[in-house]
Amino acid sequence: MCGLLAFFSAHGNAGAHRDALAGALECLHHRGPDETGVEVISTPDGYTDAVFAHKRLSIIDVALSHEPLPYANGRYLLTFNGEIYNYIELREELARDYGAQFSTNGDGEVIVAGFHYWGEQVLTRLRGMFAFVIWDRQLRRAFGARDNFGIKPLHYLQTRDGVYLASEKKALLPFAPSAHAGDAGVDTASLSHYLTLQYVPEPGTLHQGISRIGSGEYLTWTPGQQIEVRRWYRPVFRPAPVQEPQKLYDRIRETLRESVRMHMRADVPVGCFLSSGIDSTAVVALAREFNPNILTFTVGYDVDGYSEIEVAQDSARHLGVTTIPTKIGPQDMMEALPKIVWHLDDPVADPALVPLYFVAKKAAEHVTVVLSGEGADEFFGGYTIYREPLSLGAVNGLPGGVQKGLRAVSKAIPQGVKGKSFLERGTTPIEQRYYGNARMFTEEEKQHLLRRYDPSVRYTDVTAPIYAESTELDDVTKMQYIDLYTWLRGDILVKADRISMAHSLEVRVPFLDREVFDVAAGIPVDLKLPPRSDATKYAMRQALQGVVPPAIVNRRKLGFPTPTRVWLAGEMYDWARHIFSISGAGDLLDLSYAMRLLEEHRRGEADHSRKIWTVLIFCVWHAIFVARTLDPGIQRNQSALLTKPVVGSMVR
Repeated sequence: MCGLLAFFSAHGNAGAHRDALAGALECLHHRGPDETGVEVISTPDGYTDAVFAHKRLSIIDVALSHEPLPYANGRYLLTFNGEIYNYIELREELARDYGAQFSTNGDGEVIVAGFHYWGEQVLTRLRGMFAFVIWDRQLRRAFGARDNFGIKPLHYLQTRDGVYLASEKKALLPFAPSAHAGDAGVDTASLSHYLTLQYVPEPGTLHQGISRIGSGEYLTWTPGQQIEVRRWYRPVFRPAPVQEPQKLYDRIRETLRESVRMHMRADVPVGCFLSSGIDSTAVVALAREFNPNILTFTVGYDVDGYSEIEVAQDSARHLGVTTIPTKIGPQDMMEALPKIVWHLDDPVADPALVPLYFVAKKAAEHVTVVLSGEGADEFFGGYTIYREPLSLGAVNGLPGGVQKGLRAVSKAIPQGVKGKSFLERGTTPIEQRYYGNARMFTEEEKQHLLRRYDPSVRYTDVTAPIYAESTELDDVTKMQYIDLYTWLRGDILVKADRISMAHSLEVRVPFLDREVFDVAAGIPVDLKLPPRSDATKYAMRQALQGVVPPAIVNRRKLGFPTPTRVWLAGEMYDWARHIFSISGAGDLLDLSYAMRLLEEHRRGEADHSRKIWTVLIFCVWHAIFVARTLDPGIQRNQSALLTKPVVGSMVR
C-alpha cells in the first residue's frame, strides 16, 4: 500500500521538475511512511522523460520490493499502490511459460513482468486492488490503470508541461492552475452533483482540470498526444433461475472463504473491522479460520441507539476473538473533521467517515492491514431501497395511460398525505427516480442554495450512461449496477481508502473480489430479496448460516451510525455556525439558507441533519483548499530513505 506521484514531460525536461515533485510527494507521506523513492528517468541522448516519486507502506516483500521498480533491463519503470492477491500464482505462470526473471519476491514486479509479456491484458489476470503507472522507455509511453471496482484511486492532470498522475489529488494541486484560482477554479457542475449525491462522482473532482481514472479503466499517453482513457472491465450481472439453491449457497460460502484466505496474504499483522452487521462479522468469522488470534476493532458512542459496540463484542465472544472498542463524542468529531476532509481531497458528506477515522486510528496501533466488509450490499442486494421495485410493481406494471392518470392524481394530493409518494414513485421510470443511495438536496432546494444554479446540470448526467448499459436487467439489478458506478466508488471506497490511509493502515475488502462478483452476478432477484419477506442479501445470509453467530444472520444493516442529528441540535451547533462563518464559501452557496436549516433543526421543527452535514463538509473543504482560512493540523513528516538523483539510460 503506497502513495504514488509521477510526471511525464512533454518537452524532455522532467529533471527540472524533480524538486517540485519531491516536495509535493510529502503530502502523501501518510500513505507510505516506510520508504521514499524519487527518480528522474533520462534518455540515452540526455533528455529526461519522467519523474517517479513514491511513498511505500511495506506489507509484502518488505526487504526487496523498493519503488520505483525497474524491469527488463530498465525498459519499464513501475510505481504501484495496492495488493495483488494472486501474485504467487502469476509469478509461477510467468516463470514457467515465458521464462520471466524476477529480482524481488513481491507483487509489484509481477505486474510489470505481466505487462511485458501480456501487454494491457495483464489487467484481466490481476486479482486484487491496484492503481499503478508504468513508463515504457523504449516506446516513450505512459500506462496507468485502476482495479476492477475502483478500490484504489488514481488522479491525473495534463498541462503544457506534461502529464501528472497521483494517488491523491492534493499532490497535484501545486501544478494545477485551478488550485490557485479561488472560486473560479471550483468545478461548479461537480459541486452541484455533490449537493445531490453527497459525493463528487467520477471522473470529475472539485478542481477544474484534475480528473480521476474510473474503476476498470486505463490511461495511455505519449509526448505530443492527449491522454486517452479506455475501459478494460465492466461488471456484468446475469441473474438466472436457480434449481438447487443450496448448491448456490455452498458456492457463495466457499468463494468468500477463499477470497478471505487470499486477502490475508501479508508479511505484517492483519486484523479486521467489526460492526454489528453480517458483512464484517462474516469476514471476521472466516478470517479467524486462518488466524484464530486475529484482532478486531469496533467503534461506538454514549448515545442511545447509535453504538454497535455491545453487539460487536457479543459476536467476538461467540467467535472466540478479541475486539478492541473505541468510543467517540462530539468534541472528537469537531476536532477530527478538518483532518478528515483534508485526507478526502474532495468532500464526502457521509457521517460514517468519523467513526471510521477513529476505528482506523485504533487499529493502526496494533496492525498494518485490516479486512473490512465493503461491497457486500452492492454485490448481493443488501440495501433496503432495493425492495422498492417489488413494492411498486402494482403501479409501474400498469399500462402507460393508466400510469399517466395516477400521476395526475398524485399531483393533486397534498404533501404529507399517505399515498402521494407511492403514486409519484410508482409512475416514475426507475431511470428518473433512482440515482443511488444518497439523496441530499432536490433541484428546487439547490436553486435556493447555489448562487449560480445551472438547471442543465442534473443527476441524470451521471446515471444515464450507466442505465444505458443495463437495459436488459430487471429493476433491482439495475439499481445494483447504478450503485457499483456511483455510490460504491464515489462514497464507500473513497472513505475506506482515504480514512484508512490517513493512519498508514491498509484496508482490504474481500467481498470486492472478481471471483466473488462472478458468483453474486448470477443470483436471481428472488434469492436476493424474497418477495414475501423484508430480508435483504438473502442468498448470502443463507450461505453464512453456521458461519456467523445466529443473532447476526438476519440482523438489519446499521453501518457505523453517527448521532449527527442529536449533536447538531446541541453540542455541535455553535461549531457549525463557526464553520459557516469562516468557510469563505458565500460566493458559491447562500449560507443564510443553510443557517435557516440549522436553526429549524435546532428548534426541532425538522430533521435537516443530513442536508446541514452536506453543506458543512463542503464548507470545511472550501476553508481548507480554497479560502485557506482553516488549518487542518496535518503534520507533514518527511523521509528520504531511498531518494535518488537522476537515473541514466539504464535504470539500476
